[in-house]
Amino acid sequence: MKLYVAVPLVLLALLIAASGVAAVTSGWVLPMNRRHVRAPRTYGWGQLVVAFALCWQLVVGLLIGDSGARPSGTLIGAVLLLAGLLVMMVGQVSGGDRRGGGRP
Repeated sequence: MKLYVAVPLVLLALLIAASGVAAVTSGWVLPMNRRHVRAPRTYGWGQLVVAFALCWQLVVGLLIGDSGARPSGTLIGAVLLLAGLLVMMVGQVSGGDRRGGGRP
């Protein structure tokens, strides 16, 4: 993996991880996602898994570059990425309604 691909990947992973930590700790979700997310903590855990998967892909691409372990490392990263996306989807469809008050 080239450095010009690795640097944006690290920045993207850091931004996703920061958003995930905010969602897990305080329930805060980015304004563009607030309308869709019903369980912010679950959604945040999914973001953290996605950020970890991106970092995993980066490590496999940079450090394990030309060895025989690269295909299995890439497959593990892809499975982690898919699992994180699935957890994020669960955070969008499950959970309670985010509206305040006691009105139905």
